[in-house]
Amino acid sequence: MRRSLALGGLLLIAFLLLGAVVSGPAPGIDEFLANSVGADYQGTAGRIAYGISLVLGPVLPGITALALIVAALVVRGRDPRLMGVLLRCVLLLAACRAVSLVKPYFHRVRPRDYPDFSYPSGHVVSVASVAFTAVVLCAWVAREWLRTVVIVAAAAVALIALCRMLLDVHWFTDVVGGTVGVVAVGLLAGCALRLLPAGRPTA
Repeated sequence: MRRSLALGGLLLIAFLLLGAVVSGPAPGIDEFLANSVGADYQGTAGRIAYGISLVLGPVLPGITALALIVAALVVRGRDPRLMGVLLRCVLLLAACRAVSLVKPYFHRVRPRDYPDFSYPSGHVVSVASVAFTAVVLCAWVAREWLRTVVIVAAAAVALIALCRMLLDVHWFTDVVGGTVGVVAVGLLAGCALRLLPAGRPTA
């Protein structure tokens, strides 16, 4: 647990420092990638990215939280400990998703004209929140699938990060910051909720 807390604290500091640094003029790497990756946001790649963004977006954590609550209600009679794990995962998911609430403090503008502030990417935060929660839950209930879930979770975060850059609505550092912020809060909240280190919800 100490390692998780230490790493979470360091990543949280990195997340806040990165936000402070990029709240001014965009770094060179952001400008370069925005001019290359996001140059054709109105083309085919942009349309595909938009479709993916509709699925892998802010609606995902809400659906996931609802599914976790329903699952907790289903198992409450036969496995109270598993119910507790599921409900704590709902709180973990909510804590991770709250990373997006810091956007107004950084006042970062988007690569192109678009509503809302830019840092961190809300879509990346949403997907990363579900991904982190899924990995933690898998470590409790299906450890044999953990490697697969980690790979799928990382791929989903990378995919939505690429999509937001293809749409030219987020800088590279926005998607990196969103990922780092979620992992930071996830580690800290996971320890506070006694979900880390993961165990098994059996007696």
